[in-house]
Amino acid sequence: MSEFSGKRALVTGGGKGIGLAVAQRLAAAGADVSILGRDAAALVASGFAHEVVDVTDADALTAAIRRLGDFDILVNNAGAAFSASFQRHSLNDWNQMLAVNLTACFVACQAALPGMIARKAGRIVSVASTAGLKGYAYTAAYCAAKHGLIGLTRSLAIETARSGVTVNAVCPGFTDTGLVDRAVGVIVEKTGQSADDARAALARSNPQNRLTTPAEVAEAVWFLCRDSSAGFTGQSLAVAGGEVM
Repeated sequence: MSEFSGKRALVTGGGKGIGLAVAQRLAAAGADVSILGRDAAALVASGFAHEVVDVTDADALTAAIRRLGDFDILVNNAGAAFSASFQRHSLNDWNQMLAVNLTACFVACQAALPGMIARKAGRIVSVASTAGLKGYAYTAAYCAAKHGLIGLTRSLAIETARSGVTVNAVCPGFTDTGLVDRAVGVIVEKTGQSADDARAALARSNPQNRLTTPAEVAEAVWFLCRDSSAGFTGQSLAVAGGEVM
């Protein structure tokens, strides 16, 4: 019997990048996986059961989760980044970063948690960032949202500690996804560097001098979702080659 046989998992932002890698890893372990996202074509191409939804629409997100049913595993992966000096952050930029990176996780947890508590078993893993564990220049709203996500993880872990539910976060460094591709584009536009030089500069933040891979993040999520990982809760597991210790 597969490790996660009989378990249902939901991954937000599951159509590409880290989310798709997580969905594939959980499915390989035997879970029945559903995904949410905005890119309908990517969701269809993934082959997983899915709902097209903008996670910043709280009512739509809650309704989508309820339509898909109860889940044993929730992976809050949907996210976005914004880069600008603090003085160039607008209030709208700030609100958008919190909406997608923090509030959506709050909404998804509220929708999925009652069923987990009723069954006295469940795993919640949120994909945060090393930006939730340290500061980065020019990403004030993003860092604030990811720090908030770490705080939510720790608080919820304490509340659910005796319920059979664990709540953890994984914190990737710069990861080889479309998000980094967009960051490279911004660096090229603002500095005139080549794309290769910009990508190399991001890789240097990792002591291993490379970008993290989506598969590595997926392995960390899989580990935290295992039955044998019941003692891990409230943790923020960095997947960044030693950038944060």
